[in-house]
Amino acid sequence: MEQLLQQVESLQLLNHFLLSLFIIIPMVLISRTVVAGTRYSPILIIVIFGLTMGFILVSSGVAEPGLAQFPVVELISKTTSIALIVTFFVGGQEIRKIFGNKEGATKDLLIHNEDEAVLGTTRTQMVLIVRSFFLLIGIEALSRVILGLNSSPLSSYYPIMAYLGLVGSIILIDSKAKILEKPLYIRKGVLEIIVITGILILAFHLAAFVNQIVALPSIFFAMVIATALGMIYYNYVFGPTIKALLFAGIPVVLAGNFTVGGSRIIEVFDMEGAASVLGYGFFGQIFWMFGGMALLMYFGKTQAVRNLAPGMAGALSHTGLTGACTAGDLGKRAANRAPMLVNIPFAMHIFVFSILAMSSDRGSLLMIPAIIMSGIGFVLLILGLKNIKKPDNDDKGEMTALLQFGFGWQLIAIFGGLILLSFSSMGLDFGAMAKASAISHFGLFAAIQEGMFGAEAAGLITFTFSMTFLVHPFVFFMFGKAMENNEEMPKLPVYILSVIGFVGIISSVIFL
Repeated sequence: MEQLLQQVESLQLLNHFLLSLFIIIPMVLISRTVVAGTRYSPILIIVIFGLTMGFILVSSGVAEPGLAQFPVVELISKTTSIALIVTFFVGGQEIRKIFGNKEGATKDLLIHNEDEAVLGTTRTQMVLIVRSFFLLIGIEALSRVILGLNSSPLSSYYPIMAYLGLVGSIILIDSKAKILEKPLYIRKGVLEIIVITGILILAFHLAAFVNQIVALPSIFFAMVIATALGMIYYNYVFGPTIKALLFAGIPVVLAGNFTVGGSRIIEVFDMEGAASVLGYGFFGQIFWMFGGMALLMYFGKTQAVRNLAPGMAGALSHTGLTGACTAGDLGKRAANRAPMLVNIPFAMHIFVFSILAMSSDRGSLLMIPAIIMSGIGFVLLILGLKNIKKPDNDDKGEMTALLQFGFGWQLIAIFGGLILLSFSSMGLDFGAMAKASAISHFGLFAAIQEGMFGAEAAGLITFTFSMTFLVHPFVFFMFGKAMENNEEMPKLPVYILSVIGFVGIISSVIFL
């Protein structure tokens, strides 16, 4: 009987694996189909489909909030760090190329097949999306096996999941695409899997090592290591693993997160304090995004998407906009600039996470450090706005100015926002959730998900983070209009949305 039960459980794992594949991948493909032929980002649609799917699964009685009945989907939602490691590595390469005056390798081992497999997605792109799904599961399961993490119901199946995910990702290569030096291309894919897994493991141990001094989350160390490797190997030509995760890693992770978040809609709306988190998060999404763009447009005299999109992605460590940029949805120049503009502002997270970790230990925000960091942010913001409007700016000049702006605006957004929230009735844990949700901040999201503010916040962050993504129709609609307008953002709607967002966050702090 025991052997029979084990066989049934093994079949259930395979069912979970396949069911998750058929939930997540069509979600990404449909989103690309809906925006096919336009300049809009498919992440706009992933938000809606993901939340709807999670809500339907719970409201129909198929699953409970958190999707414990779909453990593979829940596992996908926790692979944020894997997708970001690739972004950080590419960002490190761009840092070295631009500021080190280095010329990177132009040779590409993969020439895409441009035949459409489904409307809006070529055959090669479809393979990259499916491969990302297998990679995320395989690498996450492998790292958990090595680290000995066994708190999940899937723990005993991590080895087989690692096998299925990694083997599937290695053999999933588009046979219709032209591949130069096939053996080298495949070896690169295996090497990249090993390196990403190694970064996850090393970051975990470093976070544990410094935990007694300051509770920095592992995502911070993953950023430092991946960026350093990118700067050292600035001329590395991507293999299939990096190619897949750079193109589709963040969309697949977001699809999982939104599905899990949507499953908690009914539950969380009945929870005390949820309204204030969602209120600040919703209007914060509008203010911090469009307020930042308004500053760049009014004082910085730039409306170009090549500046606004990667600049705001870095200034907010913004998950959705980063994913849209790296996937190429907002143009080639934005795609090239985004990894670096995300990386360097992320370096100041040593201050963010250390101050928040100490604040978490005492149960309230450390006000003086927060004010100091906000002041530093204001100085950097002024410097960035002054330099971005120089008429003779080349790529290097624009990037330098955007980095100054990104550092400054992120410090103001995080610490200024937390100072504002400290005047509300919210506790620090809910305040951190509201802040992460209000700027779609992937670093703070990953830290809360890892348990930086306790188990309750870790369980709820996926929902609050996902719900405020409903503002993204405004964000991606505006960027879509800009792409259709010769890649120039219209001014008046941005200014109006900035005012609406500012009034909204003030009202949410006072009245909710």
